[in-house]
Amino acid sequence: MEGDIAQMGQFIGAGLAAIGSGAAAIGVGHVAGNFLAGALRNPSAAASQTATLFIGIAFAEALGIFSFLVALLLMFAVS
Repeated sequence: MEGDIAQMGQFIGAGLAAIGSGAAAIGVGHVAGNFLAGALRNPSAAASQTATLFIGIAFAEALGIFSFLVALLLMFAVS
């Protein structure tokens, strides 16, 4: 009985940690959408901001990967 409760807690925690993957997708959408809005307003400055776009996308994706790893650790960690 005690093992079942601990396993249930692991799965609930993993599900909550996996929410970060969805939040990372939303973050990437915001970064790309704001870049596109700025590029349409000022096309001559868009080329100089492309590196900043990729850095922002990389940070947002890194947070999603970290939350995915935490979810995996919570699911498969030995308690």
